[in-house]
Amino acid sequence: MGYNMSALEAHEHARLGIRVFRATDNITTGEDLFTVSKGNCLVTLMLGEITTDIENKTVNFTLVANPTTGTATDVAALLDIDDDPEGTIYTVHGAAGTALQRGESGSSIGPNVPFVVSPGVIEATVGATHTGSIKWTLWYVPLETGALITAA
Repeated sequence: MGYNMSALEAHEHARLGIRVFRATDNITTGEDLFTVSKGNCLVTLMLGEITTDIENKTVNFTLVANPTTGTATDVAALLDIDDDPEGTIYTVHGAAGTALQRGESGSSIGPNVPFVVSPGVIEATVGATHTGSIKWTLWYVPLETGALITAA
């Protein structure tokens, strides 16, 4: 039996919030992944999926919430993604500054605790240039009227 797509989308929206896709990209040294605008947002799930194998070298990866006003904070602490294959999934899990969770079998642990971001950017920092690409998807709930997150 098939499902009505609008019913599935309504369930997703009720459970996770608004979904934002960011196209696959090779993040060579660091770049903005998402832009937070016009107010605070609650990120309910953020996941990355490798679409092209990461090369075999040390590639230290960190996710950072960098607000327009205030101090940057690690959302997910350093994780060496060296030699991770296509299909590997990363999720943000637990307290701020905890390393990304990695699932090389096409699955990963979901979020333990959602996190709040202020206007600014969510960025990736990478310790070395590398080959390989990751696509990112984020779900969020606006906490203020007009607040939104878009792909950077």
